[in-house]
Amino acid sequence: MNDNSLLWLGFNAFVLLMLALDLGVFHRKSHVVGIKEALAWSGVWIALALVFNGLIYFGIVGGYEGAELQKQKGMEFLTGYLIEKSLSIDNIFVFLLIFTFFKVPQLYQHKVLFWGIIGALVMRAIFIFAGVALIEKFHWIIYVFGVFLIITGINMVRNKNKQLDPEKSLVIKGFRKIFPVHNSYDGSKFFVTLNGKRHATLLFVVLVFIEFTDLIFAVDSIPAILAITPDPFIVYTSNVFAILGLRSLYFALAGIMHRFAYLVYGLAAVLVFVGLKMVFVDVYKIPVQYSLLVIAILLAASIFYSIYKTRKTKA
Repeated sequence: MNDNSLLWLGFNAFVLLMLALDLGVFHRKSHVVGIKEALAWSGVWIALALVFNGLIYFGIVGGYEGAELQKQKGMEFLTGYLIEKSLSIDNIFVFLLIFTFFKVPQLYQHKVLFWGIIGALVMRAIFIFAGVALIEKFHWIIYVFGVFLIITGINMVRNKNKQLDPEKSLVIKGFRKIFPVHNSYDGSKFFVTLNGKRHATLLFVVLVFIEFTDLIFAVDSIPAILAITPDPFIVYTSNVFAILGLRSLYFALAGIMHRFAYLVYGLAAVLVFVGLKMVFVDVYKIPVQYSLLVIAILLAASIFYSIYKTRKTKA
């Protein structure tokens, strides 16, 4: 087995270990995740991502030869992680809406997000390798991705006030037609047996919708990070670290999401910028450090402006 295979196996073994510790040790019993606990876990995931970033930057992980290449890959990871982390905040808005709409008890929200993230990791891996393969075989597909991101960024602003009604979703309607649903919660169970027939609980319906929304977000985020680097290891690892921290970030920010009212403009600007970067990649390739700087400024400006404008706004 070559070093590259060992690298992939080692990273995925680490991810599985962290997930096992999360569900099997720290969250073995259902409980309401408080802000302090959520902030602590958010700090842990961010710290792990930055440590891993440092390992790539200094050539300890990745197998990249040459100090310059190692530093470049480290910058690519940080830029990709920042993009995925910022876009994940948009996921949190949707998660909050779904949990509120279905009146999911706080006691069981962690379990839904845990299994939702497991599904997200699988879907992201498929999307990443498919995207990299397409770009390697059909270079022109990068222009399609670029135009798609520009349109997505524009639509993000145009539809910022559009309300989502989960019950009107074709996914939920289709699921109810093919599988019997028990329209209530039964503890943390996803399935129950009623009159000898297996039914999905409302908690599983919520999980299905969470998975579907993440699939939609993956369609946006994967092309965005492919604009930074086509390296599958960098794309995959930065995505994984951003997703692993999403659950704790939700519990940390859910109560103050109203303070990020203008973040959508920053996210939209990032998508448009990355889209333009892809469209003009053969005319001028923007250095990764400049991309990182532009993305950081756009996000920081939208966050600080949001906090300033909503300083008197109540939740």
